[in-house]
Amino acid sequence: MSFRKRLAEALTEAFNRSRVEGQVDAGSLPEITIERPAKPEHGDYASSLPLKLARLTGRKPTDIANILVKNLPPMPDIEKIQVAPPGFINFTLSRNWLTGLVDFICDAGETYGNINIDNKSVQIEFVSGNPTGPLHVGHGRGAVLGSTLAHVLRAAGYRVSTEYYVNDAGSQLEAFYRSLLARYLQCLGKEAAIPENGYHGNYMIDLAKEVVEKYGDKFLKMPETEAVAEIGQFGIERVMEQIREDLNRLGVEFNEWFSEKTLFKTGQFDQTMKMLRDRGFILERENATWFISSIMGDDRDNVLIRTDGTPTYFASDIAYHYNKFVDRKFDNVIDIWGADHQGHVPRMKVVMTALGLDPERLQIIICQLVTLKRGQEVVKVSKRSGEIITLKEVLDEVGADACRFVFLSRSADSQMDFDLDLAIKQSADNPVYYVQYAHARICSILKNAEEKGIDFSKGKVSLLASEPELTLLRHMAKLPEVIETVAISLEPHHLPFYAQDLATVFHSFYKQCRVISDDEALTKARLKLVKAAQIVLARTLHLMGMTAPESM
Repeated sequence: MSFRKRLAEALTEAFNRSRVEGQVDAGSLPEITIERPAKPEHGDYASSLPLKLARLTGRKPTDIANILVKNLPPMPDIEKIQVAPPGFINFTLSRNWLTGLVDFICDAGETYGNINIDNKSVQIEFVSGNPTGPLHVGHGRGAVLGSTLAHVLRAAGYRVSTEYYVNDAGSQLEAFYRSLLARYLQCLGKEAAIPENGYHGNYMIDLAKEVVEKYGDKFLKMPETEAVAEIGQFGIERVMEQIREDLNRLGVEFNEWFSEKTLFKTGQFDQTMKMLRDRGFILERENATWFISSIMGDDRDNVLIRTDGTPTYFASDIAYHYNKFVDRKFDNVIDIWGADHQGHVPRMKVVMTALGLDPERLQIIICQLVTLKRGQEVVKVSKRSGEIITLKEVLDEVGADACRFVFLSRSADSQMDFDLDLAIKQSADNPVYYVQYAHARICSILKNAEEKGIDFSKGKVSLLASEPELTLLRHMAKLPEVIETVAISLEPHHLPFYAQDLATVFHSFYKQCRVISDDEALTKARLKLVKAAQIVLARTLHLMGMTAPESM
């Protein structure tokens, strides 16, 4: 149980006792929030419950605060409880609790910070870039967001499954197949035009050259229909192979790669459409099949089956979500989409109701655009191809750790600038370097102690009493709360902020407190503290999917 939850339970007990004794006349208990005060001198935690109760009772907030404080149960881990105007209750952790945290962290190791919010099954579907071209920088941002959320939700007790939805059905695939065949013919000196709705990127030329290298003129000797299908299948498999390679380099893994084709092969699509039709949500109009979402409050109806008989992306998505919730029975689903899918959100919420499902079980996160920069200059095109910059190119230039940290450094709903030059700069100006350097410095201290033969396993943590030591411990104590915040809000940008704060506090401690000194007992106590700090910082980096380097 997190300390915030323990304090909330203690305040609940104090409220109930105060009400029973007639000291606080309130019919019900408002939501209790426990926050970190902005100023350290105000303690480690604060609650505004008295202010909320004052609005219900008409009494002075400070009077209510004093009543609640008198009725709190014994709290040995709290050193000081203080009522502060206009009506806050501030709590300060005891030094014994803080120093005891060192042994707790060392015993917990990589599990430190784990909490148990819920054990529901959660599916996170992210990236899901079409298999018609390489991943771009925007895909990378969604990939890092999704994989980090998976790490955090697992740490919070959820059963998490990650999934990539492969859009391998529909008209876009046919356009890709024919575009690749045209590029293949051109590579062999034949005249061929790219379809009007086709794919013109230079990567298609590279892909066609691979086809020539592997198959020669094989497809010149085949009927066009067979050539389109076979060369197209090779192209899709090769693009997906490249996508997997890029994601693997970025440290992103999936439990499932779900093929859109399976929705049609298994009859899932037809089954879902029939159910919607039976429930009165489908109407034939203008030679097309429509989902009548307007009757559910959406601003307009949406086409499911086009006039040429092909299903829309929206129709497949309905069947796909039916598969997630009804067939595979996930308790909750999180979809992470690009900014161009913003308009798709309201109708998917309507679909949930049409399918007889609680819309709250589907959470959709929209990732805003990424602007690449070199200092103040915007980078618009690839150096290699003169086109959009791919995720692979960014990985080649700055590496996976920098990509992950930068992508996480802003909330998903904010557009972000990615400074490529700053991401590889080896100085305190670069937050990626700054945080990882803190971990490397810790490892250097511990290695030095090992070389000197210092066994600090039995170090007396009670000797840790200076302000820099206790400040470091207070920051280390925050990790479970950060995990809780991210798991509830689905906003992993709190992790890099926490990592930077922790690194700053450690660097400050290191400057003010000599770790290995002539004082043997204090040396062992501080080495134990340093070891605990290493565990916490490494855990934070690992939750972000980053490495924790031992040297830099």
